[in-house]
Amino acid sequence: MHEKSARFRTNSPEETIALGKALGMRLKQGDVIGLIGELGTGKTWFTKGLAVGLGVKSEELVTSPSFTLVNVYEGRVVVYHMDAYTLNSVSEFLAAGLEEYFFMGGVAILEWADRWPELLPPHCLRIELTFAGQSSREILLKANHPRSAEIIESVAV
Repeated sequence: MHEKSARFRTNSPEETIALGKALGMRLKQGDVIGLIGELGTGKTWFTKGLAVGLGVKSEELVTSPSFTLVNVYEGRVVVYHMDAYTLNSVSEFLAAGLEEYFFMGGVAILEWADRWPELLPPHCLRIELTFAGQSSREILLKANHPRSAEIIESVAV
């Protein structure tokens, strides 16, 4: 088993974006990120950083896909940013075609990944964001696969 984890603390949205950017710079085609956290914990802020790290020109281009389900951004690889909050069942998730984005050759980022654990590919890097104060967040990276463990090792240095 390749279990690996790393814990970080950010104290502002800007620090959350910066951590996302550092991680995004280490991602490559085919990687899958599963974001977990309550409303307001910073999943979209973190994704803004991931996208910039992946070569998206500006964090301002990155918006929550809550109502569109998927936003696509062009960077050094294509970024598929998904939000499955409004979906209520596995059949709705599959009917929306979200699972296909895990295998389309870009980087797939899924918000609310904890609602769909059985659909996530084994190499998915899980990132849990929790409140640690008014603007502070605890961010836990968890891996159970060689590729996602490699990502954690590269960012935890």
